[in-house]
Amino acid sequence: MIKLPEFQNGKLFPNEIDLANQLAISRTTLRQALNKLVYEGLLIRKKGVGTKVTDVTISSKSTNWLSFSQEMQARGIPIKNFELHVSWVYPSEIIANFFNIKIDQKILKLERLRGRPEGPFVYFVSYFHPRTGLTGEENFKRPLYDILENDYSIVAELSKEEISATTADKFIALKLETELGSPILFRKRYVYDQADRPIEYNLGYYKANSFVYSVESRRT
Repeated sequence: MIKLPEFQNGKLFPNEIDLANQLAISRTTLRQALNKLVYEGLLIRKKGVGTKVTDVTISSKSTNWLSFSQEMQARGIPIKNFELHVSWVYPSEIIANFFNIKIDQKILKLERLRGRPEGPFVYFVSYFHPRTGLTGEENFKRPLYDILENDYSIVAELSKEEISATTADKFIALKLETELGSPILFRKRYVYDQADRPIEYNLGYYKANSFVYSVESRRT
């Protein structure tokens, strides 16, 4: 029903009673299913208004994390690379401190502009520790962590992330084809190998109206 034209552009779903009768299930079962779809970012529920389909967004979950390519592939979402740039740069003091290297030691920088076929929604900048052995000649259209694991025997095991809200400056607005000052979801990701050694420092800039970042926590 979510994919049907009659429920696009903000049109409401049938109410719970009618929908439960139509599907021949209990309202409790229906409510549980709707709650899951709301959590998945596919539906929006507003008290006193009803349930409707959300605008098209991409979502990412923080548990059992994968590379961006792997996660989108697992979700059946086609992804296009609009730009891909590789260069060798001197690290900033912040990045050098993270990698515990000197600022006069060049590191590999990977920039990728990615999104759906109809347009980009995320700009990634990755920096890699020299120990990874990456040369810059790799086919970075492959999933990044596949390259590290299969070609260099480096397993990305731990990811620490910081997520904040910001606005698009001129550079990011141009990359993401959005308005200057529009809302941007900014994510820093620090990636470590199995020995807890840093291997990647990643920055991600997401169009806020095209991406949802979901966090799932279980109390123990």
